[in-house]
Amino acid sequence: MNPLYRNDRPGQHAPSWYAASLPETPKRPALTGATTADVVILGAGFTGLWAALTLARAGRRVVVLDAHRVGFGASGRNGGQVQSGFNKPQGWLEAKLGETRARALWDMSEAGKDQLRDFCATHAPEAAFRPGVAHGEYSASDLDHARRDADHMARHYGQAIEVMGRDTFGALVKSPLYVGGTLDRSAGHLHPLAYAQALARAAEAAGAIIHETSEVTAVITRPRLTLTTARGQVTAGHAIIAGNGYLPNILPQVNARVMPINSFIAATDPIPDRWQDVLAEDIAVSDAKFVVNYYRFSADRRFLFGGRESYSIGFPHDISTALVARMQGLFPQLAGVGIGHVWGGALGITMSRLPHVARVAPNIISGAGFSGHGVALSGMAGRVMAEAILGQENGLTTLEALPVPRFPGGTALRAPLLTLAMTWFALRDRLGM
Repeated sequence: MNPLYRNDRPGQHAPSWYAASLPETPKRPALTGATTADVVILGAGFTGLWAALTLARAGRRVVVLDAHRVGFGASGRNGGQVQSGFNKPQGWLEAKLGETRARALWDMSEAGKDQLRDFCATHAPEAAFRPGVAHGEYSASDLDHARRDADHMARHYGQAIEVMGRDTFGALVKSPLYVGGTLDRSAGHLHPLAYAQALARAAEAAGAIIHETSEVTAVITRPRLTLTTARGQVTAGHAIIAGNGYLPNILPQVNARVMPINSFIAATDPIPDRWQDVLAEDIAVSDAKFVVNYYRFSADRRFLFGGRESYSIGFPHDISTALVARMQGLFPQLAGVGIGHVWGGALGITMSRLPHVARVAPNIISGAGFSGHGVALSGMAGRVMAEAILGQENGLTTLEALPVPRFPGGTALRAPLLTLAMTWFALRDRLGM
């Protein structure tokens, strides 16, 4: 079944607190008829919108096509955590790619955070960016590993990451289950859908054209590069593909390396008088479970808690029960709190948990598979892909060096592999392995 409609209604945002908290925006018109562009972009999430903004500011004619709405996919429904780096330690990247290339990747990821913070300060104060992301550890060995990583980052990258033992971390993140953790104040959190909508407004102000409810049904490369929809087509010199976990199987060379995986979030009713019983500061938190728990408070002090495993590409009938049980297992003090919204969505992951950003044809570049680190990285990838079209290839060359192998069996075996992997790692989490 088409991933664009498997768990969602056409042209509608997920029933998230994010969507409910913002004013309804008028739908942009669907593409009708034939048009031309310098660059056509599939996907109006962080990746596609940053690409559109960069290209439009450079004077290129840009057309963006989205099957649903701006920020419909992972960009508008994620946990809102702005992480540092990639989903691999810098030491791992150094061992695989060498220190020079690993440094270039780190510098790019830091530029991605700076880009996001600066944009929010000037164009999206409603996204309410706040600094600070903590990471909780469940075992002494994992905490020792985090301490070694923090020491390496301080010595070689000047990155200040505070490492805390059980008591200090427990005073910050008030769960009885963590043995300690880390705090990165250069990272942060925000309202992701507000950020995506502000990016769209900025891209349009720079001259980009965005068509919603315009699913791309085919990518035709000859005689000219053309993206077709049910009611129209765009012929362009270049294309950027930014569908991530929602990309239909129209570019098998991308789908073979990027797999959708579902994650779910619950938003409690506001608890303005009790929120510091959970977190001492307005930070975001993730932890060391393979099926990661991630959480933070909204500006109106709703607890936004994400996680729980999903064994299929379709949503379970009951999202809430297992998710709330997981939340209350970490924070017994939240027993009985009301739940206002529960939603899910797909993110794109890769075999290596590193982004797949590559030129997949002479005039087609794809960016996907950010594996939970996409709030800052996906925007930087969009900018890098746009810069490559503008003739500045260094950033794309750096990202293309990341090792992102194909899934065994390609697209045909992605779903069975997902079921096996999630079953195994969920068992490991439960057994504390």
